[in-house]
Amino acid sequence: MVFELSTKMYLLNSIAAEETPRKLSALIDRTLGKKEEYLLFHRQNAYKNYSLDGFFPIEKGGIYKEGKIYIFRIRTVDKDLAEYLEKSLFTAYTNDMKVLTVATRVIPKKHIEKIYTLTPLVIKNDYGYWRSNMSLEEYEERIGINLIKNYKQFYNCKLDEDFELFTSIEFNNCKPIAVPMKNNISLLADKITLHISENSKAQALAYFALGVGLGENGPRGFGFCGYKYL
Repeated sequence: MVFELSTKMYLLNSIAAEETPRKLSALIDRTLGKKEEYLLFHRQNAYKNYSLDGFFPIEKGGIYKEGKIYIFRIRTVDKDLAEYLEKSLFTAYTNDMKVLTVATRVIPKKHIEKIYTLTPLVIKNDYGYWRSNMSLEEYEERIGINLIKNYKQFYNCKLDEDFELFTSIEFNNCKPIAVPMKNNISLLADKITLHISENSKAQALAYFALGVGLGENGPRGFGFCGYKYL
């Protein structure tokens, strides 16, 4: 199952749109750090099995304003993590924001026509932006490999990888999107749409992606997916 936590926030300070992923990640990191089990989980170099988007409603001016209320969503495939966050986020705060309410629902598992990234999808390599160093086929393969590895690790299962995950890919941005990372470094990323294949494995992975995101750094606010049922 994919659990979605809609979290209502009150801003104590104004936040620029490009700073939103970092600020929200800091809130979640602080919440995970309240319990030893999840502090260790946070520090592990492993798939975290959750993803998050940004504030809603979107501010056209690019500044989320002090004193206003916004909502952001966390999704996870981990039931225990969902239950922990639902309880612990309720009292969470940082210097920039505090949580007012948390509401959890399960995303219905239906036949998915397409998924699309609402936040930029990050694919890391040693050479910079993928278009300068990878073919489209290699890029598509990286998206699939990362998702399949995450799925196999979470469910502790083997998976015959000889299947079609998606029939086509669309790029929804006209130019690369710069996303800030640690140490004042920015990466270039994209927003994409994947048209999901009909087979059962592709459908299972697409549903899984709604929880963990596509690409890398889902827990840092990247690759969060919207979806359309058939």
